Amino acid sequence: MKMYLISDNVDTYTGMRLAGVDGIVIHEREELRTALEDVLADKTVGIVLLTEKLGREFPDLIDTFRLERKMPLLVEIPDRHGTGRKKDFITSYITEAIGLKL
Repeated sequence: MKMYLISDNVDTYTGMRLAGVDGIVIHEREELRTALEDVLADKTVGIVLLTEKLGREFPDLIDTFRLERKMPLLVEIPDRHGTGRKKDFITSYITEAIGLKL
């Protein structure tokens, strides 16, 4: 199975291309919808890498994609500027999920 990148910047795209991962650079909502539909049509793609910025800008599209499909797996990755998450996001996620403070 292959990986495919949907990125909002050329730097991430270039880095992933150097690692052998094909992809596309997009900026608009309709471009994301089209890219996701194209990836769904390709049965050889098992993992879709998506930059966090696109995940934050278009959460409804991403959530629909995740809820309706088992494959391919959608993974949000940070871009070259780093992650947009707080440093303790895992601890806060667990605290919210089970109500236990770690």
